[in-house]
Amino acid sequence: MKPPRFRYLRAGSVDGAVQALADNPDARILAGGQSLIAMMNLRLVRPACLIDINRVPDLGYIREEGDGVAIGALARHNEVKHSELVRARCPLLTEAYESIAHHTVRNRGTLGGNLCHADPSSETPAVMIAVGATLVLQSVGGTRAVGAEDFFLGTYETAARQDEMLVEIRLPGRGADGWAFAEISNRHGDFAIAVIATTLSLENGRCAAARVVASGVGEHAARLVPAEQALVGGPVDETRLDAAAAAAAGAVDPHSDSHADAAYRRDAVAALTRRTVRRAAERCG
Repeated sequence: MKPPRFRYLRAGSVDGAVQALADNPDARILAGGQSLIAMMNLRLVRPACLIDINRVPDLGYIREEGDGVAIGALARHNEVKHSELVRARCPLLTEAYESIAHHTVRNRGTLGGNLCHADPSSETPAVMIAVGATLVLQSVGGTRAVGAEDFFLGTYETAARQDEMLVEIRLPGRGADGWAFAEISNRHGDFAIAVIATTLSLENGRCAAARVVASGVGEHAARLVPAEQALVGGPVDETRLDAAAAAAAGAVDPHSDSHADAAYRRDAVAALTRRTVRRAAERCG
C-alpha cells in the first residue's frame, strides 16, 4: 500500500525542525522511518506533514558526557550497538541490541525515533527505564528533560508534545553493579512477546537496589515494583528469586493476540524475571 498524501519539509537545523513543528500542528518528524512509514502505508497513522531531519548536521553523535553517554537523535541503531563507549558505560543497551530488529533495519532506524514511536513491544524503552536514562526535548520555547520512567505514557504515546522534538538521549554512568536483558519472540528480530530488563546493586551480599522493567505485556514499558521490593534487602537466593518471579507475574496484566495469550505472557514474565535477576546478580560478582 501507499501512504496517504502528505506535505514534505526538509529541515536543515534543529531550530528549523522545531519551528516547522510549531508552524505545522499536523506534522511528524521523519528520522529513520522504519516504523512511521510502515504505519502510514497501513493507514494506521495519517500525518499531513513530514519533517525530514536526516540532513540536520551533528545530530548523530555518541559522546562521553561526564561518566555517562549522550546520544544524538539521529544516531542509527547499528552505530549505538557497536559503540565501545556505550558498551563500557551502558552494557545493558548493548546486550539488548542482540534482540532488536535486523541488521538492515538497524542501519537506517534511529534510537531516538524508536523511543518516540513508543511501541509497547519495543525493547529500548525497557532499557531506558532500567538504567534511568533522560530524554531531552526541544521546542521553539527551549529544552526540557524528561526521565525515561515518565516519558512512556501509553501505546504509541509519550510525554513529548506535538511541537517538541527529541534531540538527545542521556545515559547515566554505570550506577548498577549488575545488569541483564532477556526476551521471548517468535523469531529473532520479531516484535517481542515479553521483555525483561534488570539492573541490580549489591552491598555485602544483599540487594541494595533493583529495577525490573517489562515490555510487551502492557500498553508501555514499566517497572515491576513488587518484583523489585521482593529483592531489596536480602541475598539474591532461590527464595527471593521465586518471590520476585511470582511478584513480577502478578504485577502485569498482559493481552492476548495471535502470537501468545495472556497466560503465556504472564508465565514468560516470571521466567524472564528469574533469568535476568540471576544473571544480573552473577555480574555483581
